[in-house]
Amino acid sequence: MTELSAAPSGTFTIGEDLTVTRLGFGAMRITGEGVWGPPKDHDEAIRLLRRVVELGVDFIDTADSYGPNVSEELIAEALHPYPASLVIATKAGFDRSGPGRWTMNGNPEHLRKACEGSLHRLRLERIDVFQLHRIDPAYPAEDQLGMLKALQEEGKIKHVGLSEVNVEQIEHARTIVPIVSVQNRYSVADRASEGVLEYCEREQIGFIPWFPLGDGKLAEPGGSLAKAAAEFKISTSQLALAWLLWRSPVMLPIPGTSSVKHLEENVATAGLKLDQRKLGDLGKLAQTA
Repeated sequence: MTELSAAPSGTFTIGEDLTVTRLGFGAMRITGEGVWGPPKDHDEAIRLLRRVVELGVDFIDTADSYGPNVSEELIAEALHPYPASLVIATKAGFDRSGPGRWTMNGNPEHLRKACEGSLHRLRLERIDVFQLHRIDPAYPAEDQLGMLKALQEEGKIKHVGLSEVNVEQIEHARTIVPIVSVQNRYSVADRASEGVLEYCEREQIGFIPWFPLGDGKLAEPGGSLAKAAAEFKISTSQLALAWLLWRSPVMLPIPGTSSVKHLEENVATAGLKLDQRKLGDLGKLAQTA
C-alpha cells in the first residue's frame, strides 16, 4: 500500500519559477455557510489545513472574499511560518455583503487595498500569485490590470493570474502584465472554457478549474459519470479529478472541502492507475451528452 500523497499527480511550474504539485487545494469551503463568517468547527479547519500540507499539497488557492478574510486568516494561523515549497494564490475583485452575496469590484484602489489586506492576513511580504476575480466592466480593464502591474513592480505580488476570462481578454491582459494562471469554471461535464484551456496549453499558462463536478447530468446519481466511477470502483469526485489531471498537463485542480476524510479521498486520486483510453472515452461522452 503506497503512502497517501498528492505527489503522483505530477508537477507544473507557474511563471517559470514556482513548481507545484498539480493537485492543489481550494480554501473556500473552510469558511461558514454561504462562504460567510467562521467555520462551524474552527479546530477542524486548522487540522484540515495542516493535513493538506502533510499530504504533499503545496498549492493553496484562496481569496479575500472567502469569509470575507476568514480563509486567509485560518491559512496563516494553521501554517505560518510556511514551508518553503508552499505556494499561496489569493484573489481580489469582489465585495461581500452577506452569505452567498458577491458584488464585483474592480476599482483599482479597491484592488490595492485588497492586496495589502491579504498580505497582512496571510503574514506575507509578497503574494506568490495574485488573481483578479473578474475583469469588472465598470472600470477600464487597463486600469485594473495596470494596478496589478504596479503592485508587482512594488514587490507586493510575484505573479498575476486571471479568473473567468476568454482568450481575447487573456491576450489583452498580457499586453499589460504577464499572466501565469487562468481560473475558469471547467469540468468533464462543463467544457465551455475548452478554447481557453487549449490557449493555456499552447502558452504554458496554468489552468485552474473550479467546480470540478460540474452541474450537468454527468454529475447526477445514476448519470454517466457515476456509472463510470462505479466501473472504475472509485468515487464520482475521484473520477472527476482524475479526468482533469488526465486532460491536460497545465491543469491544476483545486478541490475544496471542509472534511479531512474528503480531503484524503481527493488526494488519493493522485495515485490512481486508471485506463487512459477509458478516461478519453469519458471526455468524448461528456461532449455529446
